[in-house]
Amino acid sequence: MFSITVAAVVFGVVFLAELPDKTALAGLMLGTRYRASYVFVGVAAAFALHVGLAIAAGSVLTLLPHRLLQAIVGALFLGGAAMLLLKKDDGEEEVRKPADQSFWKVSGAGFMLILVAEFGDLTQIMTANLAARYDDPLSVGVGAVLALWAVAGLGIVGGRTLMRYVPLRLITKIAALVMLALGGFSLYEAIAG
Repeated sequence: MFSITVAAVVFGVVFLAELPDKTALAGLMLGTRYRASYVFVGVAAAFALHVGLAIAAGSVLTLLPHRLLQAIVGALFLGGAAMLLLKKDDGEEEVRKPADQSFWKVSGAGFMLILVAEFGDLTQIMTANLAARYDDPLSVGVGAVLALWAVAGLGIVGGRTLMRYVPLRLITKIAALVMLALGGFSLYEAIAG
């Protein structure tokens, strides 16, 4: 059964964690060079694949005993928060330009860039954690995919404007605080449960 509450929580957590990520910058760079709709199709397809893989991993985690699962999820959230707080700016990455502006070349470039850049990324791990925590693959998947698509859309269409008004460090700190809260709550449930 689909839960709007779970989807909304997942959307917020994944959106905040992904916004300061290198993927938003890569989307911005591709969006400034190529037709935005072509880039978005490729990026959206890659994110959907990544969320599917993360949901599958999270579903496997739900087979563990509840207290152990809560402890693992809590530790992973705390680790993710630490990664966000301690990571250094990577700067912009070089993106190779496809030879032409055709739909397949541009969307393929977007797909491959995200497929490689996001594999094992923090938001993919977070999505697996959230799938395990809520044991609601559909709601978690919808929330995560919509969040990743929203960040990609912002990066492709209006990233520069957003970054003028909202500092990346603030967004990163908010995402880390949300993850700390989720990690603390999961660990509390593991101990008290």
